[in-house]
Amino acid sequence: MSDVSPKSAVELAMEKLARQDAEAGIKTQALTAEQKQGIADARRNYKAKVAECRILHTSELVAVSDPNAHAELEANFRRELERFATDRDRKIDIIRGQSDKA
Repeated sequence: MSDVSPKSAVELAMEKLARQDAEAGIKTQALTAEQKQGIADARRNYKAKVAECRILHTSELVAVSDPNAHAELEANFRRELERFATDRDRKIDIIRGQSDKA
């Protein structure tokens, strides 16, 4: 009898995805420690910016009683969050792209 334990559903799904990637010609490359650190820094920076923006947004909302001004602040807040996320994703893509050039 074999010493191989049964695989979990997650392991089976990951193997299936890896096979599909291989068939499609997609190459996976492990990230270096520097890349992992850079990605972690980008994510940490994003979280800090979001936290700061939330604090400022909350303090601005307290000072506003006009519904139109409130709606404008909410729209600006959502735009800022989207911009932060886009910046974070762009930085991560750049960091990951460095492994393709190495």
